[in-house]
Amino acid sequence: MIDRDRRDSEEIEFDFFDDAPTREASATEDAPRGPKPRRLPRRPPGGGTAPPVVRLAALIAGAIILAVVLVLWVNGCRNDQKVDAYKSYMADVDKVTSDSEQIGKQLNTLIATPGLKLQDLQDRLDGLRNQQAQVVTQAQGLDPPGTLREQQESLVDTMALRVSGLAGLAQAFARITAASDATQAGKSLAQQSARFVASDVVYDDFFRTPSQLILREEGITGVDVPDSAFLTTPELATASSWELVVKRLTQSPGGGLHGNQIDGVRVLPGGDRLSPTDENTVEASERLAFEVAVRNSGDSQETQVEVTLTIQGGTQPIKRTKTIAIIDPSKTKSVVFRDLGTLPFGTRTTVRVNVLPVEGEQNTSNNTVEYPVIFSFG
Repeated sequence: MIDRDRRDSEEIEFDFFDDAPTREASATEDAPRGPKPRRLPRRPPGGGTAPPVVRLAALIAGAIILAVVLVLWVNGCRNDQKVDAYKSYMADVDKVTSDSEQIGKQLNTLIATPGLKLQDLQDRLDGLRNQQAQVVTQAQGLDPPGTLREQQESLVDTMALRVSGLAGLAQAFARITAASDATQAGKSLAQQSARFVASDVVYDDFFRTPSQLILREEGITGVDVPDSAFLTTPELATASSWELVVKRLTQSPGGGLHGNQIDGVRVLPGGDRLSPTDENTVEASERLAFEVAVRNSGDSQETQVEVTLTIQGGTQPIKRTKTIAIIDPSKTKSVVFRDLGTLPFGTRTTVRVNVLPVEGEQNTSNNTVEYPVIFSFG
C-alpha cells in the first residue's frame, strides 16, 4: 500500500516537471507580438527646432531686455520731469528778479533826475516800495524743487531787503529839509541803501551760487540761474555821494563849479589809447568797442551825463549815445560803445567823442575830442 502511494506520488511529480516547460514554451510561441518601440530620429546638428531649455533661455533674455528698456524709459521720463521742474522754477525766479531789477533801475534814474524836487522824490519812493512789496509776494508764491528750499528762502530774503531799503530811504528823505545837515543826512541815507548792497550779496552768496552747485550735483544741464543786481549806481552806496544828492535837492541850482570833460578813449579789447594828434590804425572785429572816459571837472555832482561817439565816413556817419547816471566831483566814469555797424575800411576817417555840457558849465572846450583813425581788416 505504501509502495503504491509512493509510486503515484513520483508519477505526479514527474508529470509536473515534464509538462511545465512545454506549456511555457508554447505560451511564449503562441503569444501575439506587440509593435516595437519607435526610435526618435536624431536632429541634424545646427538645424531644426530649438530644445525647450534654449527656448526658455531666449524668453528669459527677452524679458530681461524688455525690463531694462522699460527701466531706462521710466528713468528717462523721471529725469525729464526733474529737468522741467528746475527749468520752470528758474523761469519763475527770472521773472521775479527782472521785475525787481526794473524797480532798481527806476530808483537809480529817479535819484539822478536833474531838477528833481524833494517832495516828488518822496512820493516816487513810496510807489517803488509798493512795487517791490508785490515782488516779495510773487517770490513767496514760488514752488521750488525740494533741493532748493533753502535757496528759495534766500530769494525771498533778498526781495524783502530791497523793500526795507526803499522804505528806509522814503523815511529818511521825509526828515530832510533845506536846513538839514547834508553830511548827517548823507550818512542816514547810506545806512538805508546798504540794504540794497546786502540784498545783492545775499542773492549771490545764498541763492545763485548754491543753486548752481546743486544743479551740477543733480546732473541738470541747460538750466541757467539768473543774475540779480538792484543797485546799479555804485555811488549810491556811499555817504559822500548821498551828501551831494542832498545838496543837489536842497540847495539852489547853479551853485558851485559845473563841468565835465573827455578824459581819453581806449580801443577794446586790446586797450590801446587813441591819440588825438597821430593817425591811429584800428583793427576791426566783432569784439571791437570804444571805451570813453569822462571826468567831472567841477565841484558839483552831475547827473544824466550824455556821451556821444560818432564815426565819420561811409554813406552816413555812425552815431551812438550813452548816459552816465551820476558823476561825483573829480571822479571819472567810463561808457563802452559796441555794435558799431559797418565801418569805413582803408580810408582815413574821424572818431569824434563828445560829452554834452551840463547846466551851469562855462568851459566847454574840453567836451569834444576828435581822433584820426584808419580801420583795417582783422
